[in-house]
Order: sequence, then structure tokens, then C-alpha cells
Amino acid sequence: MPINRNSKLSMQLNQRINAFANLGEFLHKIGAETEVEVKNILGKTQAENGWFTQESIKFALKSWSKTLTKENLQQWVSKYKIEEANPKTVAIIMAGNVPLVGFHDFLSVLITGNKVLAKLSSNDKTLLPFLAEYLISIEPEFKNYIEFTEGKLENFDAVIATGSNNTARYFEYYFGKYPNIIRKNRNSVAVLTGLETEEELQKLADDIFIYFGLGCRNVSKLYIPENYNFEPFFKAMFSWKEIIHNHKYINNYDYNKAVYLMDSFPLLDNEFMLLKEDKGFSSPISVVFYEKYSALENLKKEVENQTENIQCMVSTAGLPNEIPFGQAQSPALWDYADGVDTVDFLLKCQLIN
Repeated sequence: MPINRNSKLSMQLNQRINAFANLGEFLHKIGAETEVEVKNILGKTQAENGWFTQESIKFALKSWSKTLTKENLQQWVSKYKIEEANPKTVAIIMAGNVPLVGFHDFLSVLITGNKVLAKLSSNDKTLLPFLAEYLISIEPEFKNYIEFTEGKLENFDAVIATGSNNTARYFEYYFGKYPNIIRKNRNSVAVLTGLETEEELQKLADDIFIYFGLGCRNVSKLYIPENYNFEPFFKAMFSWKEIIHNHKYINNYDYNKAVYLMDSFPLLDNEFMLLKEDKGFSSPISVVFYEKYSALENLKKEVENQTENIQCMVSTAGLPNEIPFGQAQSPALWDYADGVDTVDFLLKCQLIN
């Protein structure tokens, strides 16, 4: 789908909103879809990446179906002054850790009237083009706004790139001269008080295990009070016990357990997840780090000093910017990755000649 770079902007904002709302309705149906084409797309997506189980893919599709409503889209864009102007071409370099992880960038570029030049991860290169084709079938004008490329990125005006801390250095070197958003490693945390209900802890289990913990919004670290009783926590985690039957997950569990035991690290183990006391944030697959705190006020200051490492924080402790248990993988359209307002960035790019 090559971009016609000389085309003038012809779609109005309400057309773009209606098209994405229609796509949301399609995603709502796709989980139960029986058409051969859809089954083939989901199967191909899973074949490309062993971490993308049918359950993970359908969870991502269902989450976006709930998000892409006309009401949500209108509420999201209402805080901005989105004027009809000549579009910029924005290169998006997408990660491939969870299904459709780059969709919000894709949506943000298009909703602001700009053009997408997307370089997909080899781990997730089927699902988004499939959805883009459906979007074009709804609103054919999008054909001039969407291009996927496997080659060298050329002829673009701005860059949004997501990767690891290592790839971020590469991105900064090659794309530093362009207006850019470059994202690095981030992880999410949970702050527990010991007063959580069983239901809250079960929702925390979802925050930990959905997508096998591979997403930046997955909880990879716990802050717990001294003398914390882990029994209710482990009881709640048991709702995800079947995860150990995934061969990629169990390989990571066995490997990490062996490494830690050889190094004589003390572990808490419930036979499908490991808890390790550690000040780090980026725990390996099947492992959750934990760190003890003496007072919430002290922890509040520590968390504020770690904003560059933390994507989101789930808790009911009354801490700033906390979100409820079970909501880590259900961000709103205005919950921007790394706290960087993507739409504001794109609108400013439009003002650059």
C-alpha cells in the first residue's frame, strides 16, 4: 500500500473517527468469527510468534474493540485542536512483544490527519496490515495514508520508534535529526498493603500474566510491606496455573529457576511463577521481583524517583497516578506510553515546514 505523497488532505476528522469506530465494531465480532480468512490470519499471526497464542491475540482484539468506540474517540480528540492541514509522513518503528503493540501509534498518526509509514516487527507483521485493509475498505481514502515497508525508511518527516534501551541508542543516532518519540524499556509495578481483597489480587494476577508478562504494562515488580503474608497472594495467582503448560513459558520458568538456585538466590516458588527479592524492575519471564518498604510515604518518594523505569502502577494505596488492579492492560486512549502525549507531538509536527 504505497503512500501517494502528493495527495492533499481530503478526509475530515469525523470521517476518521467514524472509520475507527467501525473498525472497533469489527474487532468486537472477530473473536467469534468463523470465516476462513480470519482464521487464517489469526493462525498466521500465531505461527510468526510462539508467544502470540490465540487467547493473547483475541484479548488484544477485544481490548481494542472496547476502546475504539465513537464516544471514546471523540472524548480523546476533544482536548486538541486538530485542524485540517497538509499531512506529514510519520515513520513508525514497531515492537513485537505483544499483539498490536504499535496500534496506538498507528491510530494517533491517522486520527490527526497524518500519514503512516510503518516498519513492522518480524514477530508481528500480519495482524496490523490485515486491520489496515479493513480500515481502507471502510474509508478508501486511507489508502493514501498507510504504507508498510520492510526496507529502509525513506521520505518521512517524523519518527516514533519503540524498542529496548539498546535499540533506543541506535534510533537516537539515526533519527535524532527528525522530530521524534523514542521509547526505551519500561516496566509496571504493583504496590501492595496486605489489605487487598481476594478479587483485587486475582485481578493483579491478570496484570502479571496476560501476554506472559511480555508487555511494558505487565506488572513485573511488587512493593510489599515488611512482614507481608504471601499466602493470599499465591492463592490468587493460582487462577493462572495453566500458564505452565505453554512450552515457551515453562522453558523460561525451568531455566530461570535453575540459574537462581545455582547462584543460591532465595526464591518463593508456587510451581509456575518465581518471586525474587530484587531492586530491579525488568524481571525475566516467569519471575516477579519484589521489594519491601517500611512506610508508604517513603515509598511514594522512591516511586517518584523511578518514573523513567515505570510505565504504570497498580494499587489501592492512594498513591499518585495509581490505577486499579486489573486495569494495567486496558489503557484509555489518553494513557500515553512513557507519559509522552503522542497526539500533541504529531500536531506540533504539522506546524513544522
